[in-house]
Amino acid sequence: MKILAQATGQSDYSFLILMGGMFVIFYLFMIRPQLKKQKEANKFRNEIATGDKVVTIGGLHGKVLSVNEKTVLLQLDNGKARVDLVAISPSAAADEMKISAANK
Repeated sequence: MKILAQATGQSDYSFLILMGGMFVIFYLFMIRPQLKKQKEANKFRNEIATGDKVVTIGGLHGKVLSVNEKTVLLQLDNGKARVDLVAISPSAAADEMKISAANK
């Protein structure tokens, strides 16, 4: 019986080490990159200024006419639209900048 008790005590520590290792791996490969992406998106949305060309997450392309705390007024081809700041896509704006730089 002593041997069995000693074996289960050792496996408890192994299990804790395994779970801790899995948490570290999840943090490094899943949670941390997502937090970094969120931080970059918030920085992009806070730096939007009048005259910037942006794309919404719905695919609308427009030019920024005015910026409020939570909304942006866009000039579209067929009129104007007011959208939330969170509806502006940071990845689409980066793609548009790369395309315009390549065309120059």
